[in-house]
Amino acid sequence: MSRFILGNCIDVMRGFPDRAVDLIVTDPPYLVGFKDRQCRQIAGDVTDEWLQPATLEMYRVLKKDALMVSFYGWNRVDRFMAAWKAAGFYAVGQLVFTKNYASNRRNARARRGFVDYCHEGAYVLAKGRPVPPLKPLPDVLPFPYTGNTLHPTQKPVEALQPLIESFSAPGAIVLDPFAGSGSTCVAAYRAGRRYIGIEMLAQYHRAGTERLAAMHRAVNTPAANDEWLPEAA
Repeated sequence: MSRFILGNCIDVMRGFPDRAVDLIVTDPPYLVGFKDRQCRQIAGDVTDEWLQPATLEMYRVLKKDALMVSFYGWNRVDRFMAAWKAAGFYAVGQLVFTKNYASNRRNARARRGFVDYCHEGAYVLAKGRPVPPLKPLPDVLPFPYTGNTLHPTQKPVEALQPLIESFSAPGAIVLDPFAGSGSTCVAAYRAGRRYIGIEMLAQYHRAGTERLAAMHRAVNTPAANDEWLPEAA
């Protein structure tokens, strides 16, 4: 049974046993104080006091010889990399997702940067010595626009599902501690994996819960259940 949990991911993960999940795919706050055109914001996007504790918990609950894929803020990469390394992760790949729009040019009056931001980045991070996939993904992948209807930085399922299929086996448990509106959970389900999503803000958790319930109704399977906990490896 899969879960989509409302709460602080640090507190929630502390209730998980060691080495309980097979893969982490996550999109944490970029530490840039982002606000979209509807004035929607993201918890934890200004200060980084959560970054190291959350990363330590992610490392602990991830199984040995397994991977984490984490998006990050390119202009805060020093903070993210320091937290990853301090926890025990090391980089084994960098992914570039190409967009057909510039995220820093949301309207004609938006402030111009030195370059237009037409990609998203993620690192593939290892714990132990994972076995590489037989058919590795290219490190440049498409990133379809979601419209951000459910979340201000909503990631496309189409970009996440290949990562899950490449870096985990069918039936694996995929964790997203910063789940937003549940895109990683949807991608995991479509890939034939179980999922655990954690979201701190009630409005995005509600949107994700409704989204996942509709997905499960469409295929007549039980929806996420808060009573289930992962078991230790």
